[in-house]
Amino acid sequence: MMLFKACDDSAELFTISAPTAPVLANVSFTDLKLDAVNTNNPAITLNWEDADYGQQASINYAVQFSSDDAFTTPVTAATVTGRTNVTLSVSEVNANAGNAGLNPFEWKALYIRVVSTIGSKAAEAAASNAIEINVYPFFNYVFNDYYLVGNATAPGWNNNSNNPALYRDETDSNVFYYTGLFKNDNGDYNEGRFKILESKGLWQPQWGDSRNEGSDDPSENGNIAGNPTTQAGDPGRFGVVTTGFYTFSINFATNKYTLVPFNASGITSPASLSLQGSSTANVAMNQLGFDGHQWYASNVRLTPGTVEFVTGAGARWGNTTSFSGVATDGGGAIPVIVEDDYDIWFNDLTGRYILIPLNL
Repeated sequence: MMLFKACDDSAELFTISAPTAPVLANVSFTDLKLDAVNTNNPAITLNWEDADYGQQASINYAVQFSSDDAFTTPVTAATVTGRTNVTLSVSEVNANAGNAGLNPFEWKALYIRVVSTIGSKAAEAAASNAIEINVYPFFNYVFNDYYLVGNATAPGWNNNSNNPALYRDETDSNVFYYTGLFKNDNGDYNEGRFKILESKGLWQPQWGDSRNEGSDDPSENGNIAGNPTTQAGDPGRFGVVTTGFYTFSINFATNKYTLVPFNASGITSPASLSLQGSSTANVAMNQLGFDGHQWYASNVRLTPGTVEFVTGAGARWGNTTSFSGVATDGGGAIPVIVEDDYDIWFNDLTGRYILIPLNL
């Protein structure tokens, strides 16, 4: 038995019995191939019998997906209250199947269950039976990408001039880094400045210091603001007071940034670097003229497979995380999980890399 009490001290107490779990009905098919074109179409309708808590009360239901029948790391695909059915669109199933661990363009079992709770505190959870279907997801690129612009950086205040990409953290997609050269040769207040763009060729969305321009003294840390994400006007500028190597980090979840000196002495760039692997013919990487520690290749067609960054001396830099990560010599082959044209960046100061699909 459970005892519940409302926030109002004068409310009556009431009890519930041990819950009887909901019963999820089977669907009429075993295989579900998701359509990458008509993503708003309904993909699956789920129905279940009500859970029973021994009281007349609205019951909360969470539809959970999992890649294993033990629901080791379940993903909540939908929540409803007071209803015993839900219809999920193609895009909803695709995104949540991917979050549950299903790879794109591959048939794999998906396990579905419904978990009931009661009350605003989601108490007394009871899980239904699980049903199994085979799902073939399409690819859902869930990441944002960001680029440098400003007179401290290679493109200057040109928003579409091979703007260097920030390197996304391989475990936290809200966090990005850029370690490299930032210039301010004369110490002028308006020199050594930069902002962050979400799309090359577009000034919005843009990100910068939360202070207004003119009050945005160069700082080693602070808050970020975005137009149009956090405000209608443009934010202030990040900045350095002297030319040198710095590590810039930005967290779009906490809206914080840091910009601190980096000791690049003793780090020598390779004489040459190429992209090699089963995903492509060998592609020569280009050094950024502004900062030779940054390497890039633009509009490279990659097919499913793997790639590594190979130096002229034979070192093979890679890792096992797709799209972004930290490469090391002998660290493994970088998975390419979907065919597309990519812009590719590699930083020989830190080993960080990012592969940005252009059409997904």
